[in-house]
Amino acid sequence: MQSIVNLRSSILNLRSSILVLAALAFTSCRQDMHDQPKYRPLRPVDQIGSINDGRSARPLVEGTVARGELRDDLEFYTGKIAGFGQTMANTPATSSSAAPSQAASGVTPGLQGFVAEFPMQITAADLDRGQERFNIYCSVCHGPLGDGGGMIPKRGFRKPPSYHDERLRNAPVGYFFDVITNGFGNMPDYAGQVEPSDRWRIIAYIRALQLSQRATVADVPADKRGELNKKPEAKEGEVHQGAK
Repeated sequence: MQSIVNLRSSILNLRSSILVLAALAFTSCRQDMHDQPKYRPLRPVDQIGSINDGRSARPLVEGTVARGELRDDLEFYTGKIAGFGQTMANTPATSSSAAPSQAASGVTPGLQGFVAEFPMQITAADLDRGQERFNIYCSVCHGPLGDGGGMIPKRGFRKPPSYHDERLRNAPVGYFFDVITNGFGNMPDYAGQVEPSDRWRIIAYIRALQLSQRATVADVPADKRGELNKKPEAKEGEVHQGAK
């Protein structure tokens, strides 16, 4: 009888020892991410090899440009006329010479210095892409028609100006690009969300919206005007109003 009791006690002790060892093993294997060995960029470290200024990483050489990020086309990447500021600064106030195109075209003074033409070719595919991007990023505030009737203003936020106001209808395309890139008023910048080429595509679609809301019969190609009053053909199973 005593031997049986001793055997059970030994088994219990063995199980307890196994559990303790397992717990210790799992504890020793755990390593939280914030405790893992690492270098903190540009912060001093104990051993840094041949680098002797106390930093674990090298700063970029001045003027370094990432591959594919050489933005030397000022008009494409900013919407502004190259050299406009310098030209205006060097032009006497009494001079009658024409500065850049926007300065001599009657554009509102606050809108001068922006390009008036698209710095890239706009195709039908670009318009489709612009419409898609507009509906994703812009229509929530500006509305699907660009009149400022988006869902955000309907929920109580400040209503943005309508694209169909004369000021914005006459604004150069570069101005819209600058606003998308840098933001304006309550509108944040969208430089991180929308790449430069898509910004121009959005602006092309805005121009299409502006044209659509004030279009006249004269704007319709002559060979298409006959279709304006043409009744749509009924699909199979549909009956138009007035049909018997």
